[in-house]
Amino acid sequence: MAIAAITALSVFSIENGENRREKGLLREVSQSVASSLDRRGNTSSSYLQAGAALFTTVDDVGPELFRRFVAELRLDSDYRGADGIGWAYAIDRDEVGEFESQIALQTASRYRVDVGESSSQPRLVPVTYLLPETERNRRALGYDMYSEPVRRAAMDEAERAVRPTASGQVVLVQEGAGSSPGFIIYMPVFRNSSQGRELKGFIYSPFNAQVFLESALELSTVRDMGIRLYDGAMAEENLIASHSPGTATGEVLVSEVQIANRQFLLAVESSKADALSPLSMATLLFGLSVAALLMLLARLQARQAREDLDRLAMFEEQNSIRNSLVRELNHRVKNTLANVLSIISLTRRRTDELNEFADGLEGRVRALSATHDLLTKSEWGTTLIGDVIDAEVAPYSTGSDSAVSLSGPAIELAPNDALSLGMAIHELATNAAKYGALSTPAGKVTIDWRMHTDKLAVVNWQESGGPPVSELRETGFGTELIEKIIAHELKHPVELDFPVEGVRCTLHVPVRARGEFQMRQKARLDG
Repeated sequence: MAIAAITALSVFSIENGENRREKGLLREVSQSVASSLDRRGNTSSSYLQAGAALFTTVDDVGPELFRRFVAELRLDSDYRGADGIGWAYAIDRDEVGEFESQIALQTASRYRVDVGESSSQPRLVPVTYLLPETERNRRALGYDMYSEPVRRAAMDEAERAVRPTASGQVVLVQEGAGSSPGFIIYMPVFRNSSQGRELKGFIYSPFNAQVFLESALELSTVRDMGIRLYDGAMAEENLIASHSPGTATGEVLVSEVQIANRQFLLAVESSKADALSPLSMATLLFGLSVAALLMLLARLQARQAREDLDRLAMFEEQNSIRNSLVRELNHRVKNTLANVLSIISLTRRRTDELNEFADGLEGRVRALSATHDLLTKSEWGTTLIGDVIDAEVAPYSTGSDSAVSLSGPAIELAPNDALSLGMAIHELATNAAKYGALSTPAGKVTIDWRMHTDKLAVVNWQESGGPPVSELRETGFGTELIEKIIAHELKHPVELDFPVEGVRCTLHVPVRARGEFQMRQKARLDG
């Protein structure tokens, strides 16, 4: 009886440890697959946002421009699961004939608009281009996506939110007679008209849900677990993709996945059978005859359980750090894209010539890049004011008789504040090189900085020895960028004056403690 009791207790302990390990694996697989799906959705959304930014700046999205844009993306493995990238104009119903003739002429092909399931909608959004050009994708050309309710709801939400939005469950036109579920991510593109902002069309990506899920599973160790992806609640009619388990057990872990402004459910099913594990079977067979061996196995199992718990804790911490990194990267990419879009929009409004637009845009993007390089070297920690300024005025401060003088103490800035300061210095230096002190050999620029309060630094820019500043000057984009955007980002007004002897600018830059912007602090171990 004593041997039987010890054996039963050991088997229970082993199985309990196996169950904990299986639950830990379920959490790990669920987090890994969800992270992979989220990353692929964010990648697709970024491509579509880049296309929307480009197509907003042109009057007509022709086939050559669209083909060149898709070719420049150089779509990699992170874009697997998508059927490509498409463009669809938004037109009125009475414009169909003219629109068909125009597209047929541009593409040298027979192009017809198919209104789909309904003909009552005044707006049509027919598929205009879809790359790559495969037989499968050619089936979709001309299909009016706005005539189908699920697609129409996604386009309306994308137009309202002005961001990439995934549709609900649909069957892609590319499937032909098939019924494999999929979904579509839409990004609206607008034009400016006399009535205000007007919808031009949508850049979009169609996805076969099963291929989308399988491409994400290639980067995750799913073993023989079951994976199911639902559009909405866990119901059979909402299942859009699945990976069958080796053994159906019914033990499921459910988590939410956000893909392009739409919530999906991810269900991961354990494949661990109800039968005893091999270690339990060995304990049961030999424990009845060898009590001493049974005690030894119990001791070893207890140690293994502790090690498993330690490993599970480590896995959870790593997954938490990885998810935080993904969210932080997504946040920084969106901020950078927003800055670039603002620069493009304002530069375009201030520029009539293409070369002038390109030169201005290139200089400002290079200024962002220079400050990004400094932040990357510091691993997006703090950056010295002097390093930021030196990076922007480097072309004008070489040699022993430098036209630029820098002075100030070592003051560290947060990443976003360093980016804003870098843009401001770039605009001041560019203006000085074109019209101010840096445009003549005798000109000189003096830049100094100091702490104003314990949370605010002051940066002074003073030009001298250059051409006299005209009183009849026009307000350019650089001035608007500094007085509005940079002031808004730094949350303090910018003092920009234009006396005859030279431009003078005073910037107030926040000095924040590391804990106010750092993504996470390193954990310290006690003892």
